Amino acid sequence: MPPLSVLLKPASSSCNLRCAYCFYADEASARAVPNYGLMPKEVSHALIEKAVKAAEGSVTFLFQGGEPTLAGLDFYRDFTGHVTKTAPPNLTVQYSIQTNGILLDEAWCGFLKENHFLVGLSLDGSRECHDRFRRDGTGQGTYDRVLRAARLLGRAGVERNVLTVVTGYLAKHIQSVFSALCKGGFRFQQYIPCLDPLAEERGGQRYSLSPNQYEEFLKTLFDLWYRELERGRYWSIRYFDNLIWMLEGHAPEQCSMRGRCGRQYLAEADGSVYPCDFYGLDSYRLGNIRENSWAELDRAREELRFVQASERVPEQCGRCQWYPLCRNGCRRDRLLEADELGRNYYCEAYAGFFAYALPRLHGARALLKPR
Repeated sequence: MPPLSVLLKPASSSCNLRCAYCFYADEASARAVPNYGLMPKEVSHALIEKAVKAAEGSVTFLFQGGEPTLAGLDFYRDFTGHVTKTAPPNLTVQYSIQTNGILLDEAWCGFLKENHFLVGLSLDGSRECHDRFRRDGTGQGTYDRVLRAARLLGRAGVERNVLTVVTGYLAKHIQSVFSALCKGGFRFQQYIPCLDPLAEERGGQRYSLSPNQYEEFLKTLFDLWYRELERGRYWSIRYFDNLIWMLEGHAPEQCSMRGRCGRQYLAEADGSVYPCDFYGLDSYRLGNIRENSWAELDRAREELRFVQASERVPEQCGRCQWYPLCRNGCRRDRLLEADELGRNYYCEAYAGFFAYALPRLHGARALLKPR
């Protein structure tokens, strides 16, 4: 097996926030068991032992939720300790965690630094945009608490980035969002479009993002980013970085930009394994890490034709000049056409953005080359 990457849900769908647009809360509610509780050692140890034995070169453990810090710091101490005991010396081990930051304190930050975790902090830029949808169980905004966590991580020297969810509201206020993130010193930024609930048509939620809004968001963000670049200030925005990488003839590292789903493993707290974070549903369950080998899980994915379904190129995409850059985006954003995956919901947004930005994307390549 090549290098292995496993996404874990150590606290299942449990969370100490009630973000209006949380896709995993919606996804989990559609399962027979919405919440599997905390991951026991029997599951985490079995996963570790199978992962370090199978992986070649490197293994990456990515912790998400829900809110993964609800599993408690002792869970992570035990996890990293068991990896140290069982991993062969020639295996590179990497850790990352996506968190809302509410529970982080000096003990957490010290542990994350010591074990070289990459921390993704969920932060929707400005106070106005963040607190509009990212609230706690009492309805209170969480912006100040997330910034406190960011400061703690910074003082501890923990490697970090921010993940910002693009809603229709945030798309209209991207100037203030980008400004706030830059002023906060968040050099590595990722923006992902929100998802509407599984069982609903697009556009019906108060946070929903339309294709027109997304196109204007991309154009405005690109203008802001490029202006900073011309002034000698580089802010890493994952989507733009990948586009430049692709223009140079390389494969994108971002899954949603590859044109097909990859071989991924999502491990829920009970050990159930699914092919993707966006498909943690009963109908997509591949097996259980305590009972099944990686080969058996891969065969189950093949039987579902999960990857094969994502490889379909709609006729309109095949004729489109922007397909080499767009590649029809993430599978979860593709619309169903006669029971097959069709064009991306944001198709027109991508086409408009590429036509607008392509000359300056080439210019950005030149500006980013070392002199």
